[in-house]
Amino acid sequence: MSDIIRIDAGSRMSQAVIFNGIAYLAGQVGAEGGTIKEQTHSILGKIDVLLAKAGTDKSRLITAQIWCADMTTDFADMNEIWDTWVATGCAPARWTGEAKLATKGFKIEIIVTAAL
Repeated sequence: MSDIIRIDAGSRMSQAVIFNGIAYLAGQVGAEGGTIKEQTHSILGKIDVLLAKAGTDKSRLITAQIWCADMTTDFADMNEIWDTWVATGCAPARWTGEAKLATKGFKIEIIVTAAL
């Protein structure tokens, strides 16, 4: 039986959980009030850090869920930042949708899974 490893665990949630060779990251958000490009860049930096703590990196991504508060306004700008970040030849299965996020100042939330 595999152990469950929790990274940056708090009383409500862990920032990442590793089980059976897969790292499951919690949804990441950027600083409230920034532009979509700023928030996306910040989030992807947080994801890089969490993946490193889990012993993996963005070249091992399996899936990505992206939630934008306003797809009409922000989709192209978010993709501009995403496309420069994602590892060449290693794009994950990805789905993107529009959702009301937890706080009005959040424009985007990104959730990824990665193989170790």
